[in-house]
Amino acid sequence: MTNTQKDQETNVTGATVWLTGLPSAGKTTIAYELAGRLRAEGHRVELLDGDEIREFLSAGLGFSREDRHTNVQRIGFVAELLASHGVTVLVPVIAPYADSREAVRKRHQQEGTAYVEVHVATPVEVCSVRDVKGLYAKQAAGEISGLTGVDDPYEEPESPDLRIESQNQTVQESAQAVHALLTERGLL
Repeated sequence: MTNTQKDQETNVTGATVWLTGLPSAGKTTIAYELAGRLRAEGHRVELLDGDEIREFLSAGLGFSREDRHTNVQRIGFVAELLASHGVTVLVPVIAPYADSREAVRKRHQQEGTAYVEVHVATPVEVCSVRDVKGLYAKQAAGEISGLTGVDDPYEEPESPDLRIESQNQTVQESAQAVHALLTERGLL
């Protein structure tokens, strides 16, 4: 019997909602909006913010392909563990490589834990204007290199469960789209 089956017996469903996209795409903003709504509805929710994970769980990792893969796998492990115990886990991280995201999806499948991939498909031109952390400006000034989507690859999901174009809707509408998908799949 999987952890998810055990939790379903007690009428608690967990899931990992993986929000992937470029820096400043709106992943974290959408996740916080959705988390607030889910908590208000009485759901158990955790948000695994990519920046916080890097500081606490993945300290010492750089931004090489290998280190990015390790970071994503660590986040995926924690997300699956929480989700398998009835928590809705929101994971706003860049996760630029398709094979890393697929490994996380497979871990969830093997454990019988629900996994939803959301591609926050904001164009790089919009992200660079938003530039929440100043990364695009630093890259343009030559202060940093390896910026995902600019001079480092971002492999867009080919068939995400949901694609959000955040430049065409409000944060509330984006969060509602994720909420609707979770409801449709019986995960709320």
